[in-house]
Amino acid sequence: MRTILLMVSLLGGAILLGGCWDRTEINDIAIVTGLGIDRNEDGSIELAVQVFIPRALGSAGGMGGGASAGGQKMTLVRSGSGVNIADAASRLQGKLPRKMFWGHCKVFIFGEELAKRGIRDELDFLLRHPEPRERSYVYVSKGNAVDVLTLLPPLERYSSEVLREISDLQIGMRITSKDLIVMFKGEAETAVVPFIDKLPPEKGEKESQTIPYIKGTSIFKKNKMIGTIAERTTRGVMTIRNEITLATITVEPKNAKGSVSVNPVRQTTTLIPQIEDGIWSMRIRIETEGDLVQNETDLDPMNLTMLKELEQALEADIQHRVELALKKTQKELKADVLGFAAAYHRKYPKQWQKSKDRWEEIFPEVRVSTDISVCIRRPGLQTVPAGNSEEEATEK
Repeated sequence: MRTILLMVSLLGGAILLGGCWDRTEINDIAIVTGLGIDRNEDGSIELAVQVFIPRALGSAGGMGGGASAGGQKMTLVRSGSGVNIADAASRLQGKLPRKMFWGHCKVFIFGEELAKRGIRDELDFLLRHPEPRERSYVYVSKGNAVDVLTLLPPLERYSSEVLREISDLQIGMRITSKDLIVMFKGEAETAVVPFIDKLPPEKGEKESQTIPYIKGTSIFKKNKMIGTIAERTTRGVMTIRNEITLATITVEPKNAKGSVSVNPVRQTTTLIPQIEDGIWSMRIRIETEGDLVQNETDLDPMNLTMLKELEQALEADIQHRVELALKKTQKELKADVLGFAAAYHRKYPKQWQKSKDRWEEIFPEVRVSTDISVCIRRPGLQTVPAGNSEEEATEK
């Protein structure tokens, strides 16, 4: 009897171990690497996907330039339209022989026209659907988003990979879909998203043989894009938001010919809000430490007086970028993407609760002052300017 019971138990366990009934083979799915969302003239949503072609990678080992060694494209782009993004996705699936898989999609691109009308519904789908990643990067494209997906970059395998690599370098704004929804739900209900465009093709190359790049930043207020800011102004916004990590500051000191370049090693921005006698003010304190990486002037950075001149020139450059950011966001667009609302909420919770409904009126009138400090820690391996003797540099 024991033997019979043991055999029954083993057979029953073997039945439960049969876990391949719901398997999905790799050659039955279409791996989506990039997603583009546009709005048509009739108001419908146009959904475009960039799908990876596995056999192109396997042929002759695979190469860069958007194609394999045999000249075959690494990706294909298909699109479908519908009344909303879910409907468009359903219709698009009918144009693909494999089931779309969103798990590897790291790039979401909104077309410019769609962004101006609002992206709340589309963002709801991306966050509600179980497959798209919340940490995928989000962009707004100049013109249609589908045009970015069809590019054939000369270095990377496909355009979505180019955008992902650029964002990982933190050259400009780096925003994920999760970051975007957090900003929309913040005190100011504003957001920033990288604004991308296509580089002109090199001489002799086709229009599609180029790469996308981050041109600036798009500014959102209550899920609608209200304008864009240039790259230099973006640096000012990132400085105020305490998001500068990798950057090179190049300036021309007043009392010297040539320029100097500094790589910030550490930059910290602190927002100090104050409400006194009904007047809202904000003090921006910026502390920067950096390394001197190039000196084209005759100034000797080992001379404390000359070193101070270099630091003052860098402080003036940071001040200018901050002023550009304040002028564009506070005075022109009147959109608090700088984090002022959150700072007031933390320090003055009671006053904020009474005034938050009037924040759009208060923000443009906030009095802003700056306190900028730059310290050059290391002058590099070369002390005096290259090509000059120590006596010449000291005299000048």
